Amino acid sequence: MGALREPLPATLRITGYKSHAKEILHCLKNKYFKELEDLEVDGQKVEVPQPLSWYPEELAWHTNLSRKILRKSPQLEKFHQFLVSETESGNISRQEAVSMIPPLLLNAHPHHKILDMCAAPGSKTTQLIEMLHADMNVPFPEGFVIANDVDNKRCYLLVHQAKRLSSPCIMVVNHDASSIPRLQIDVNGRKEILFYDRILCDVPCSGDGTMRKNIDVWKKWTTLNSLQLHGLQLRIATRGAEQLVEGGRMVYSTCSLNPIEDEAVIASLLEKSEGALELADVSSELPGLKWMPGITHWKVMTKDGQWFAEWEDVPHSRHTQIRPTMFPPKDPEKLQAMHLERCLRILPHHQNTGGFFVAVLVKKSSMPWNKRPPKLQVESAEPREPVRASPAHPTGGAAADPTEPGSKAVGGMEDTDTMERPENVDDSGSKRDGVCGPPPSKKMKLFGFKEDPFVFIPEDDPLFPPIQKFYALDPSFPKMNLLTRTTEGKKRQLYMVSKELRNVLVNNSERMKVINTGIKVWCRNNSGEEFDCAFRLAQEGIYTLYPFINSRIITVSMEDVKILLTQENPFFRKLSSETYSQAKDLAKGSIVLKYEPDPTKPDTLQCPIVLCGWRGKASIRTFVPKNERLHYLRMMGLEVLAEKKKEGTSLAQESTGSSGPPEDEVSAEPGADPAASVDASADATVDTPSDAPLDASTGSSGPAPTETSLPR
Repeated sequence: MGALREPLPATLRITGYKSHAKEILHCLKNKYFKELEDLEVDGQKVEVPQPLSWYPEELAWHTNLSRKILRKSPQLEKFHQFLVSETESGNISRQEAVSMIPPLLLNAHPHHKILDMCAAPGSKTTQLIEMLHADMNVPFPEGFVIANDVDNKRCYLLVHQAKRLSSPCIMVVNHDASSIPRLQIDVNGRKEILFYDRILCDVPCSGDGTMRKNIDVWKKWTTLNSLQLHGLQLRIATRGAEQLVEGGRMVYSTCSLNPIEDEAVIASLLEKSEGALELADVSSELPGLKWMPGITHWKVMTKDGQWFAEWEDVPHSRHTQIRPTMFPPKDPEKLQAMHLERCLRILPHHQNTGGFFVAVLVKKSSMPWNKRPPKLQVESAEPREPVRASPAHPTGGAAADPTEPGSKAVGGMEDTDTMERPENVDDSGSKRDGVCGPPPSKKMKLFGFKEDPFVFIPEDDPLFPPIQKFYALDPSFPKMNLLTRTTEGKKRQLYMVSKELRNVLVNNSERMKVINTGIKVWCRNNSGEEFDCAFRLAQEGIYTLYPFINSRIITVSMEDVKILLTQENPFFRKLSSETYSQAKDLAKGSIVLKYEPDPTKPDTLQCPIVLCGWRGKASIRTFVPKNERLHYLRMMGLEVLAEKKKEGTSLAQESTGSSGPPEDEVSAEPGADPAASVDASADATVDTPSDAPLDASTGSSGPAPTETSLPR
């Protein structure tokens, strides 16, 4: 209890798949962390951040600095701005330590198909995306991540998080996790059910493990919370197990320490699986992590403090509140065979974190009710007969409760022909507090903001040949994976997804509600037709697109990069002669600026940089978001501070470096390219984010992401 009364340490994680991870780590250790040594704020000695011993490659750190101290202390202003801008650009994630554990135990690889069932706000999802892109030389990994959440507004927060990593292998969908639709894909011309190699099942919970950061839990927590959520958690875990491929791995996790939400769910799932699932022993997979084994015996307590050790002791009046699946199995041999001790219980005092529970399940065979492969759903021309009410279910065809022993589980072979009880209604028919979501039905109900369509560009579309010619795209470029978000008028932006996600989208457009997918690779220029190509490159997708571009590439030096990122429209004469000689032979229009590190100069930046730019008549301009500019400048040794003024935000360069050009110099340029300047100003509204996070939904005007109080 003493640990629970202490504030939770702040933790951060460096994005591991990016080539800049080592440079960021070097910058943190040798600059910012050294500045924190012997520093005191309000009489409190600042603890120098320490690496999490169990996280690989020192990519996760924790410190006793609270958000309040970081924001208000003048001594920590540089460090705070570093964290903010690097977080926005996707190079750092500020994530609770225990929240990093489930993705690590999932052991995902680039070829895995991954489902994140309850993904918002998205910190674990970003970890999974990193694992897909473990090899940065492969722009399109074979695997993908489908991130789902039942809350429509939280889906946009999830999109904002995922977009920071600029991956073509992520899709955000909006469904009730306990009845998430079964998808199908095309395999050699034949329709097959999509089973996932890895599933993350981080279910909604009572959140008693978050007491150190969520003060409201101390006032609002009751044992009733766990009793109400147990059924939902079991249904979500069951649905996940059904969609897991044989040999696949599913991680079930909660930020609760109540066995009703933890071991009781796992024990019930193992019992109903009849040997199809087993708990994996992961005790050696995260060396240095402290934990205690799962428990095998527990009691159930009501809101008024009454304890029950067995289901038979529960009076009939309590049967709507307490279910038999909440108790441990009676048979000692069956209980021992479950190996509940393989679950991980992480307590706050173990390593100064929040409380957490993790269980890793491996699927050995099909679930008992899915022994035969489920039939693909075929659209029938005849209307289906309405489900008639039965004496057992007078409400009109609600399925049997999957938490009841011997009942037919939701989502089995007949999951397209049965109706399920709404997840926010308990056995007595009354609504449960804290659980939201519409009742699943045979016809998917769309709710929340209506998304723009996802339209793949046809192979014979006249839009693509000018782009292919202008950028000399490699013949291997997967043009079939290009899509837009409009069916009418001019296509203003082009997005790209991986081949595998295209397969999912094309074959399941009527089954799922997609909130967002794909990364932006090209944007239309208002005056682009004058330059042989109507579309310019977008920085968001340049690292995916660059391997296929064979033309309009300018190799620049580190000094050139500094000038390009700190000046608005630098003239050719300000750049090196090598850069000028490459640029003078190019026609006006969009270009790629590439910096290659020099291994013979270890003191210089040792990671490649790819930037989008515009070659004007006598100048070059970069189209890079503000926070990404700050990131590259920091990596090159320039500390740039954002000074907020009444009329806006300006960049003030603190250390030596090239200053911006005088305003009259740009306007007085005799051969200034008006098209470039017009397009550049238009681009600022497209590519450059403001200090506040924008809605990251591509082509969508959905609601801005907002934080909610649902514990994760």
